[in-house]
Amino acid sequence: MNAIAAQEIKRRGIAAVDSLVAQGPVRIVKSNRPKYVIMTDADYETMLGDLAEARLTASEADVKAGRVCRGSAAQLIRDIHKGA
Repeated sequence: MNAIAAQEIKRRGIAAVDSLVAQGPVRIVKSNRPKYVIMTDADYETMLGDLAEARLTASEADVKAGRVCRGSAAQLIRDIHKGA
């Protein structure tokens, strides 16, 4: 992953990351520490889609393994109040 100092962006503007972000996500370093990541909107949408798919896969695995409880919202609230 490419990196750039926040000061460089402050000095040059967003143009400072244009060529870097074309190669992939860019880590922004502030006070010698990674602080932010800039990526294209397409990369961001792909990441969100991948995350949603991973969550669904994990949920399906939980159902298959029996790690779920079925019931109503009212029952869940009662269980929470009882400390179950």
